[in-house]
Amino acid sequence: MIPFFNQKRVLVTGAGGFIGSHLVEALVQSGASVRAFIRYNSRADCGLLRMIDPQIRADLEIIGGDLRDTQAILHAVKDVQLVFHLGALISIPYSYHHPREVIETNVMGTLNILNACLENGVERLIHTSTSEVYGTAQFVPINEQHPLQGQSPYSASKIGADKLAESYYCSYDLPVVTVRPFNTYGPRQSARAVIPAIITQALSGKPIRLGNTKARRDFTYVTDTVHGFLCTAEAKDVEGGVFNLGVGQEVTIEDVCEIVAAQLGQKIEIIHENERLRPEKSEVQRLLSDNKLAQDRLGWSPEIQLVEGLERTIKWVKGNLGFFRVGKYEL
Repeated sequence: MIPFFNQKRVLVTGAGGFIGSHLVEALVQSGASVRAFIRYNSRADCGLLRMIDPQIRADLEIIGGDLRDTQAILHAVKDVQLVFHLGALISIPYSYHHPREVIETNVMGTLNILNACLENGVERLIHTSTSEVYGTAQFVPINEQHPLQGQSPYSASKIGADKLAESYYCSYDLPVVTVRPFNTYGPRQSARAVIPAIITQALSGKPIRLGNTKARRDFTYVTDTVHGFLCTAEAKDVEGGVFNLGVGQEVTIEDVCEIVAAQLGQKIEIIHENERLRPEKSEVQRLLSDNKLAQDRLGWSPEIQLVEGLERTIKWVKGNLGFFRVGKYEL
């Protein structure tokens, strides 16, 4: 239990997602009273919250709705002290096909969160950005002053959301802090993301079908990302700030394949598929985080290196292969 969170009334949007479900677990274990906002569906499906400890899930207040629904968000924010806003449509390929839905959800949904937090006088809103807003690195390591580049409808929507958050801090003194995770990975992540796509295909014994394997990324294990969120909630005098949550080490997608192959003790074949490639000008070739500001102001630093994180992820995937459609290209 963390004293800061003990009995804190907390809302997590996107609670049924990959990072959100891990954050909900950590908050409950830290003593918080958690309201989990998930996207409503008629199946009463709570997303990845179904995979957490049933005792933890029993302590949650789970409510369904849509980020674009102003009244639903006002209801969700009512009487809470902290808001972690992770809710978003996050798939880059999906954003090529459905840019309006992505922009409405990520921009207008964030506007609804900002207004509800302002109306309800929350103590702090932690807004979730993404390293994709930087686009292909113009210099490395990428610090928070790096230019923002909308190379996909998704990244453009997140830039818009980030700037709205900034404007509400400047215009209304809303106590909002923005965190910018770099390529989080780990248990529960779908094969829409590259690391579980590699692992699931490698475990099947078939060739690994990928797109651009030369792209360089800074991968952060999910418990480190979650710890960054918790540090952001506790840190003093950081309102209005933006903080990178990245390890500060880069690898190519080919490098990840080689590490996974070594850990599985097998040789792998890579097949490049054009359908998995982004449009040429939309491809982000390099992301490498400068996390010094987060270390200095949030007291955060990553603990799990890539080799260990991949070992943990492989172990989880092996025990949960039924969670995946192996080899299927997921938008």
